Amino acid sequence: MTVAATPAVMPLWQQRFHAVRFGLPSWAQDAPHRASYTTNASGVRQLWSWDLQTQRHTPLTDKPTGVSWGVPLPDGTGVVWFDDDAGSEVGRFVVTSFDGGGATPVAVELEPGWAAGLSLRAERLAIGRADSTGFSVAIVEDGHARTIIVRERPVSVGGLSRDADLLALSHTEHGDTLHPTVQVVDADGALVGAVYDGLGNTIHPSGWSPVRGDARLALVADCSGRRQAEVWDLRSGERIACDVDLPGEIDVEDWWPDGSALLLAHEHQGQRSLLRYQLRTGTAEPVEVGAGTVSAACVRPDGSLWYVFESTADAPTVRERRDATDTTLLSAPGRPAPAGTRAESIRYPSADDSAVHAFLTLPAGDAPYPLVVDVHGGPHAQVGDAFDPFVQAWVDHGFAVLSPNYRGSTGYGKRWQDTLEGDPGRPELVDLRAGRDHLVDSGVADPERIVLAGASWGGYLTLQGIGTQPDAWSVAVATVPVADYLTAYEDESPALREFDHGLFGCTPAECPELYRERSPITYVGRVRVPVLIITGANDTRCPRRQVDNYVAALERCGIPHVYDVFDAGHGSMAIAENVRQQALSLDFVASHLGTPRASR
Repeated sequence: MTVAATPAVMPLWQQRFHAVRFGLPSWAQDAPHRASYTTNASGVRQLWSWDLQTQRHTPLTDKPTGVSWGVPLPDGTGVVWFDDDAGSEVGRFVVTSFDGGGATPVAVELEPGWAAGLSLRAERLAIGRADSTGFSVAIVEDGHARTIIVRERPVSVGGLSRDADLLALSHTEHGDTLHPTVQVVDADGALVGAVYDGLGNTIHPSGWSPVRGDARLALVADCSGRRQAEVWDLRSGERIACDVDLPGEIDVEDWWPDGSALLLAHEHQGQRSLLRYQLRTGTAEPVEVGAGTVSAACVRPDGSLWYVFESTADAPTVRERRDATDTTLLSAPGRPAPAGTRAESIRYPSADDSAVHAFLTLPAGDAPYPLVVDVHGGPHAQVGDAFDPFVQAWVDHGFAVLSPNYRGSTGYGKRWQDTLEGDPGRPELVDLRAGRDHLVDSGVADPERIVLAGASWGGYLTLQGIGTQPDAWSVAVATVPVADYLTAYEDESPALREFDHGLFGCTPAECPELYRERSPITYVGRVRVPVLIITGANDTRCPRRQVDNYVAALERCGIPHVYDVFDAGHGSMAIAENVRQQALSLDFVASHLGTPRASR
C-alpha cells in the first residue's frame, strides 16, 4: 500500500489527521475473499479492493474530492461506488474492475441524481435515486434498468432479499417524512407487505436473513419510546420483538450466516457495544470489545466478526474477532495516530428539569480554560465516545471542549429526539447555553473566552446562537452552515426539502414567518462577535448561495468576519484540507481571544 508522504516533523494535532485510517470492509456475496474498503492512505479518502487470498490491495479511485464508500459486485469482478460531481452528491452509481481501471455506469439509462440506496444480488440490483422531480427505485437486470417505483415523497432502497425476489423500501407515503416506515415489494414493484406503527413512529429495514428462501427481515422500530430490534416474517406476517433488558437503544448490525442470530449494537450514554442475540432462545450475549464505541460491525460467512472500534482517546482501528480473540485486520506503514485526551462523560441541567448528556475534554493546566462548545450536526445524530482530531486540536491548544447531545440528538429515546418537531433551532440553543453556563459557574470555563463552533446543523446552530444569544459567546466558527433558511430551502436537495418540511411542520410558502424566525440571517444585526464561516463550493445540503447572503449581511452590518470557500461539497475527505480548516479556525480564534495560534 502506498501512503502519502507527510512532513518528518509535525505537531501532534496534525499527526492525528495524517494517520492512515480504514473504513469497515465489505465483501462480495458469492466471493467473500474479495473485499473493498476506503482509506485516506493517499491523503484523500479513496476506494481500494482487497484480495484476501493473495493479500493484494489495489487502489480503485483517485477523485480529488474523495470517495466515501463502495461495495463489491456479488461475483467479485468489480466494485460499485457513487461517482458525484466534485463533492456535490449528485452523480450516478458506477463500477470499477476489482483489479482497477476506469469506471462505467451501472445503469446508463438512469440520469445523474442524488443516491437513495443500493442493493446488489447476483440475480438483480436495486438502485434508489432522487432528482428535482421526485424519488424513484429501479431494478437492474442484464445491464438494463427499469424503474419500478416513482413517488413524490422520499423512498429509498432498504435491501433485496437473499434470493432477490423481495425488495424492502424505506418510505414516507403516510406523509410523515421524519418517521419513515417499511414496505416490501416484488421485483416488479407490486406490494407484498407493509408495517406501520402510526404517525410519529419510525421503522427502519435492517437486513434480510442471509438464508435463501427465508423471508425474515430485521427491523428497528421506536414505537416503545426507544429504538428496538424486531424480526418480521413476511410469510406469516408476525413481528417478533428482540427483547434486550438494557438501558439505551438497539440497532441491528447484521445476521449470523445461518440466520440463527442477530448482531446487535447497544447504544447508551454515547458508547456503542455489541450483542449476539439468539433468535430461538431470545437471549442476548455481550461481545466483549472494551470500553469505547463500535462504529460499524458485520459477520463474516465463517462466523467471525469485523468491526471498527474507537474511543475519544484512541483512533479508529479495524479489528477481526475470531474465537474470542481480537486481532488488527487492516494496518498500514507509517506512524499511527497519537493518542488523544480522553473525554469525561457528564450531565448538566437544562430547561424543564432535563439533563443533557455531554462529553467534556479538558486540556493540561489549571482552570478556568477558554472553552469551545462543539455543536454536532444532524440534528438527528449524536456525539459518542469516538475519536475526533478536530476536538483534540482544540485541546492541544489549551481549550476545554464541551460536546453536548442537545435535545434532538439520537440515542436518548424518542421523546428527546422528537423535541424539535415544529420547534427547530430553539431547544438545542437552550441546551447549549445551559452547558456554557454550567461550566462557567463551576469555574471550568473563562466567560470572556467562549467559542461556539459547529458544522452542518451545528453550523446553523452556531449562527443562530450568536444572533439570538449575543451575550453568551465570544467568537463563532460555522462550517457548511444553514445561514439563510428561505434561500437554503430553494437550493437544497429534494430529500432535505422534505426533511425541513417535516421538521418545521410546513413549507416556507405555508409558514414563512416561522422560517424567518428560525433563520440566522434574521438576527445578523444582533451579532456582536467575530465570525469565521467555512463552506463548500459544491454543497447541495447547505448550498453556497444562502451562505453568501449571510456573509453579505455581515458586511452591511460591519461585523468582523472571515469567509472561506473550499472546493468540495458538504465537508472534505482530504487530509490537507481538514488540517487547513482547523489551522484557520485556531488562528482566527487566537486573533480575537489571545489564545495560542495553530502550531505548525
